[in-house]
Amino acid sequence: MEKVFRCPGRHGYAVEVSPFIPHRVACAASQHYGIAGCGALLVLDETESGVAVVQSWQWADGLFDVTWSEANEHVVVAGGGDGSLQLWDTANRGAPLRVAKEHTQEVYSVDWSQTRGENLVVSGSWDQTAKVWDPSLSHSLTTLRGHEGVIYSTVWSPHIPGCFASASGDGTLRIWDVKSAACRLAVPAHRAEILSCDWCKYDQNIVATGSVDCSVCVWDLRNVKQPISTLLGHAYAVRRVKFSPFSEATLASCSYDFTVRFWDYRRNRPLETVEHHSEFVCGFDFNLHNPGQVVDCSWDETVKIYTPACLSVGSHNRAS
Repeated sequence: MEKVFRCPGRHGYAVEVSPFIPHRVACAASQHYGIAGCGALLVLDETESGVAVVQSWQWADGLFDVTWSEANEHVVVAGGGDGSLQLWDTANRGAPLRVAKEHTQEVYSVDWSQTRGENLVVSGSWDQTAKVWDPSLSHSLTTLRGHEGVIYSTVWSPHIPGCFASASGDGTLRIWDVKSAACRLAVPAHRAEILSCDWCKYDQNIVATGSVDCSVCVWDLRNVKQPISTLLGHAYAVRRVKFSPFSEATLASCSYDFTVRFWDYRRNRPLETVEHHSEFVCGFDFNLHNPGQVVDCSWDETVKIYTPACLSVGSHNRAS
């Protein structure tokens, strides 16, 4: 059963399921499609009857991404159009715990590290830099430069400490080593802007990219001359890509064509297309606690929690 939360006047940019609380979701949203106006950070709980607001905050500028702390179940970080990162506490209805404003343009991506033994946040900005932060956001630990376009996506490797991937308007996917503050690999992945990247949860060498050219490409970082898989079907820009935490070959993408698509990238084939939004679909996440359940958000002012047929228990299509 699909559950829908409506947030009038707020257009969804990103959703992420809590790593601690199975039914909890954070959503970053903006007024006026993020072009002008303020933003909203919503913390939502799935209930038996629907979706309820646990906490919501307004911000003076649009909010474009959100990430949960991997160390504290109450803490989230959001990235804003004013160049700020905000550290919020869901148990505190007031102002953010901290606001860090070092970026000079929109912060379009934030991600909290997942490997054991480190606790870091990475941000990607339209100022063409990525910054790595301590979890209190007291100050950035390092600033990484190399992209020649805006950075749309920054994602930590779930396997390799101190390593993250970034995707940019310059058409490259880059792999960074934080300790040496260096770009280890630059892949000319698309001939158009890349809006999203993600790491495979099962293989440290596999990364996916989603582009304005409507394609999703899957790369083996050991040989980047050409993608190991090119997934075609979206009619407009691919806004976000996410690998399944439960099925090694399953990948999801959402797009400006109003759809969410599920793929078996190993067999290079589509599994399912979900068409339940009436505007750009910008945010997507798998629920780590609930195999098969996913959440997405759209510019049509809704957040939707559902289980697509291809991921449901007993599905014959499930990629292995």
